[in-house]
Amino acid sequence: MRVWYDACTGKHVRYGAAIAKRLRKAGHEVVFTTREHPDTVSLARLLGENPIVVGKYSPTSLFSRFEESAKRMVQLAELLKDNLPDVAISHQSVELCRTAFGLGVPVILTADTPHATAVNRLTVPLAETLVISEAIPKGFFKRFGAKNIIQFKGVDEVAWIKGLKPDGKVEPERPLIVVRQMETRAAYCLERRDETMDLAKKLSSMGKVLFISRYERSERKEAAIDSGFVDSTSVVAHADLVVSVGGTISREAALQGVPSIVISEFGRTYVNKYLAKLGFPLFMTSAREAIRYSKKYLGKRFDVRSKLARLEDPVGVIERVASEFARETK
Repeated sequence: MRVWYDACTGKHVRYGAAIAKRLRKAGHEVVFTTREHPDTVSLARLLGENPIVVGKYSPTSLFSRFEESAKRMVQLAELLKDNLPDVAISHQSVELCRTAFGLGVPVILTADTPHATAVNRLTVPLAETLVISEAIPKGFFKRFGAKNIIQFKGVDEVAWIKGLKPDGKVEPERPLIVVRQMETRAAYCLERRDETMDLAKKLSSMGKVLFISRYERSERKEAAIDSGFVDSTSVVAHADLVVSVGGTISREAALQGVPSIVISEFGRTYVNKYLAKLGFPLFMTSAREAIRYSKKYLGKRFDVRSKLARLEDPVGVIERVASEFARETK
């Protein structure tokens, strides 16, 4: 079968690369597209993908978001119209969902961000099948119009953390504390204060702090030491502590046994609570209490290998669903 995967962010790229690898091994063709974004093209190439770059990320204003999204849909449609895929897969790419739906291509969607209301409204109703963690109640996405929901025992990040071989050349100063900036330009963060930089400065008294910024790739004089592309997943594998507002990097750390501190209210997601309940080192607190938690858990690596082994890789579920769609369309 011919499969289209579209990646809009770094997480999408990692997920897409894992899916593409599995599908190609099974003999299927994968068209991998992405957009210009600080976390996409470099990461895709690092993972062995040579993506087709279509459009760009432009979060300057609501108009710029809408304009670039509209342009991108037209460009994607032009790219695919003469040789349509059998199925389209994404982690809630708005442009993939709207383009595939318009061209009559069935969509398989993964999703794990309840607070991304705008994206949920624009993608979930257009998907034929939603593949989600068992941590998320089916009823949550049914409210957005989900048709068919398949759950798996795990979280999305298991797809690339299981079997991960981190870069062995990384020899960081110890202790290494990784702080990930809040995604300040995301629609759900526009009215929220970003406390990650202030926290990074305070944590610098406890060790070497790597502040991974979302948008600005330049070296800074404060606690931040992020300059250029950072393979955050490999860096996290060597870290002694990870602090974030609760996104992908928090789960990547916890699944590798690295203590992960989540400092935002919207970081108390279904999937984060799920991992914490299973005994992975993911701790949710306030920014005010983060220093106390950091002192308690800094450098205390946890052995989670047996727990990780019991979680299900969602790529196998996605491959099965995609194959069923392909058979139905032949």
